[in-house]
Amino acid sequence: MSACPRVSIGLPVYNGEDYLAQSLDALLGQTYEDLEVVISSNASTDGTDDICRRYAVRDERVRYERLPRNVGAAANHDVVLRRARGELFKWASADDLYAADLVEQCVRLLDQHPDAVLAHSWTAAVDEDGTVTQAHEYPLCTAARRAPERLRSMLFDGDDMPGAIRADDFYGVVRTDVLRQVPPHGSYYRADQVFVTDLALRGRFVQVPDWLYFRRHHADRLSNDDTTIREWCAGLDPRRAQGWRHPTARLVGELVWAYAAALRHAPLTPAERRECERHLVRWALSRARRRVTGRSIGVPAEEYDVAADRRDLARRVVVGQGVPG
Repeated sequence: MSACPRVSIGLPVYNGEDYLAQSLDALLGQTYEDLEVVISSNASTDGTDDICRRYAVRDERVRYERLPRNVGAAANHDVVLRRARGELFKWASADDLYAADLVEQCVRLLDQHPDAVLAHSWTAAVDEDGTVTQAHEYPLCTAARRAPERLRSMLFDGDDMPGAIRADDFYGVVRTDVLRQVPPHGSYYRADQVFVTDLALRGRFVQVPDWLYFRRHHADRLSNDDTTIREWCAGLDPRRAQGWRHPTARLVGELVWAYAAALRHAPLTPAERRECERHLVRWALSRARRRVTGRSIGVPAEEYDVAADRRDLARRVVVGQGVPG
């Protein structure tokens, strides 16, 4: 490993023993090798730390630490970003799988498009066994040159998408200096979407037109569709586990306030800021009229030809058997 790898992959994890080894195998098996994997275990109580220690011994690119207490998922994401040394950064989940050339293709796109701040690929959803259940072509206009158009697309074009899929750019490869200009990940519901929108206000996104990121859906994932607002926020910050009065009103208020703050701090011209504010007001009024829901528009895998070269996931995703104990 080079003294300062070009890409840092931050993997915050809490009790992720079920799928962690598979995710690490996929990340460490990337064709782009000038990278480090920074792991922060959030005071895990299962076998997560044993797995992390074994991988740290096995591969010098792994940097691992264990936090003395559970600080919540939001703060743990900030921990791995602070530890990152690369000029490019990617968050990774202990649940997900990654095609072997995901990082390489994203880095190539960023090199080809110096005005872009983030690169990612299309997303496919997989189940507990790694079987593709849904495949999504990227629907948003985040490659637009103008920030107001990127914001409009993120607010409205993705409004009927499942929240998890809509915010999958959160797991893209990002220019670290730009990422550190964005305020830390919040602990409110849908904070990841606001975070990604803040990035989009600072530069455009580019996409690999291929399914290279495989988001695993399982019963214990925080971002499941049946996760309540309270459970979601408590996972991001344990201090928010107490009951709320008028949670829906608070949700809308927090979202609108966070988006407004992003607009205030983004490097926009006065005309761009006014246009963005108009989009935000329209969106806030539309959200105030209905309860916040996520309705799946993904096409079932059996109805969507994920392509002849996708039928065998093992050819696209590095999935090992873990490190022997």
